[in-house]
Amino acid sequence: MSGVMKRMGMIFRAKANKALDRAEDPRETLDYSYQKQLELLQKVRRGVADVATSRKRLELQLNQLQGQSAKLEDQGRKALALGREDLAREALSRRASLQQQVSDLEVQHQTLQGEEEKLTLAAQRLQAKVDAFRTKKETIKATYTAAQAQTRIAESFSGISEEMSDVGLAIQRAEDKTAQLQARAGAIDELLASGALDDRSGLGSKDDIQAELDRLSGGTDVELELQRMKAELAGGPAAQQQAIEGGAQGNGQQSQAPHRFDKQ
Repeated sequence: MSGVMKRMGMIFRAKANKALDRAEDPRETLDYSYQKQLELLQKVRRGVADVATSRKRLELQLNQLQGQSAKLEDQGRKALALGREDLAREALSRRASLQQQVSDLEVQHQTLQGEEEKLTLAAQRLQAKVDAFRTKKETIKATYTAAQAQTRIAESFSGISEEMSDVGLAIQRAEDKTAQLQARAGAIDELLASGALDDRSGLGSKDDIQAELDRLSGGTDVELELQRMKAELAGGPAAQQQAIEGGAQGNGQQSQAPHRFDKQ
């Protein structure tokens, strides 16, 4: 049972692979891959923009803290000038706390700036790859389209394409049917001429008298031709003419004989 299932699975995968191969269009696959690369490039650019936004936000915070630090330093100097050493000490203490925050933000700023540079470089490289892929994609698509057109033209000329095969089969069937009808018509004509088939339409039927007249007429023509050939062999045109006239008179007498028989 396990072997049967494995075999069925293999057959199914083979047929599915064949069906997918027939349905797959390389041009569509290339366009899909290009679309995915564009989406990836868009994500990288969005990442660069996010890092740049974070860097800019840190720069604003740094400027703000540095401004507060400078203000506290100025206040401490003024307090010390007025003899308020305690106020000057408090101002300098707050300034030191701000300086620590400034130092931390500067480290973060450098880190973000490095990440931004890396992402920018990656985006540029990816852009170059996408542009190269697009050029190659269009070249492959054009080549594939040209090869497909040449294949279809070659199949049409050779008659192995599906459309031309259908046309060829239709022509062959028409020729075969025409030949069959011609053969049947010829066979029927031969059978009618030989008398094997009776003409039941009544148009071509002959009575006995007409058939006898046709037979005598055919015999007369043979006799005349025989007399002419004898005259040619015996002595020239004069004898030929006499033989023909004699044959005609003899035929006339033969044609009158039945009338005399009727009178009697």
